[in-house]
Amino acid sequence: MPLVRLEPRAQASRLATYLSPVLAVVLTLIAGAALFALLGTDPLDAFQAFFIDPVSSLYGLAELGVKATPLVLCAIGLAIGFRANVWNIGAEGQFIIGAICGGGVGIYYEPMLGPATLPIMFAAGAIGGLLWAAIPALLKTEFNANEILTSLLLTYVASLLLNYLVRGPWRNPQGFNFPQSKPFEGYAMIQPFFHGTRLGIGSVIALVVVAGGWFLLSRSFLGYQIKVIGLTPLAATYAGFSQKRITWFTLMLSGALAGIAGLNEVAGPIGQLLPSISPGYGFTAIIVAFLGRLHPFGILLASLLIALIYIGGESAQISLDLPVAVVGVFQGMLLFFLLACEILVRYRVRLGRSSVESVA
Repeated sequence: MPLVRLEPRAQASRLATYLSPVLAVVLTLIAGAALFALLGTDPLDAFQAFFIDPVSSLYGLAELGVKATPLVLCAIGLAIGFRANVWNIGAEGQFIIGAICGGGVGIYYEPMLGPATLPIMFAAGAIGGLLWAAIPALLKTEFNANEILTSLLLTYVASLLLNYLVRGPWRNPQGFNFPQSKPFEGYAMIQPFFHGTRLGIGSVIALVVVAGGWFLLSRSFLGYQIKVIGLTPLAATYAGFSQKRITWFTLMLSGALAGIAGLNEVAGPIGQLLPSISPGYGFTAIIVAFLGRLHPFGILLASLLIALIYIGGESAQISLDLPVAVVGVFQGMLLFFLLACEILVRYRVRLGRSSVESVA
C-alpha cells in the first residue's frame, strides 16, 4: 500500500512563499461557492453580497476602515513577535484591558482633562495593554512559562474583569439596569472624519503603525535582531543578541498596540464599555498576521480582506438571509487553506515508503 508522506524541501521558494496566501484566498472562494450552493444560494449572488455591495457606498468604505483598524493594530504587534518566535496569543485580552484603562479615564476624568482627554485615553489604553502583556513576558523570561498558554489564559481574566466592571461599579446608573458604562461624551469621543460614518483617527494611527512596523523590521538594527533570533537562535546568542530583551520588547509592543486598538473601538464605533466589545479581533489578528506573511504591508491588505468578510457577512445576513455562522466558516476555511498552502511551501508530498523503511 503506498503511503503519503511529507518530505522537507531543501529551501522554500520565495515566489511560492508570497503566492501561497493568494492561493489560500482562491481556494477559500472556491470552497465558499460550494458552501453557498449547498445552502441553496446562488454563489454569484453571495459573492456580490459579501464583496461588492458592502463597499458600494461611502458609508461601506468607511465601515471597511473601521473593521480593518483593530485588525491592523493587533496583527502588526503579533507579527513582530512571531518573527522572533514569541507567540503572543492573548491580544484579545490586551485589547480588552486597553479599552478598560483608557475607557476609565474617559468616563471619570473627561471634565477635568478637557482637550487632553483623548490623547491621555490612548496613552492609558497603550499602557494597560502593555502591562497586561508584561505578565506573560515576566513568566516567560523568569520562569520559562509558555507564553502561548499564559497570554491566552489572561484573555479570559480580562473578559471577566470587563464583565464585572460594567455589571458592577462602572454600570451606568441611568442605563435602565443594562450592563454598560456611561456613554463617552465630549472630548472623550473619537469624532468621525465624515458625517454619517464611524471612521476616525484610529485608521490614521493604524497606517502610521504599518509604516513604523515596516521601518522597524526592514531598516533598524533592532528589527535585524528580531529576525536573527527568530531564524537562528544559536547564531543570535553567539552575536550577543539578548533573547530575553527581545521577548520583553515584542510582547509589550504587541500589548500596547492591542490596547490602543481596544480604546479606539470603545471610544469610537461603540461609544461605551459593554460586556462584549470585540467580535474576536485579537484572535482573528493571528490569521491576518500569517495571511500577510508577517509583513506590515501584507498585513494591511489582509486586514482589509478580513474586514470585508466581516461586513460582507452582515450584508449577506440581511440580503440573502444567510446564518451568522457563515462568517466564522469563511474565516475557518481561510485559515485551513492558509496552513495547508504553508505546509506545501515547506514540504513536498511523496507517495510510497521512504528509503529507510524500504531497507528495513
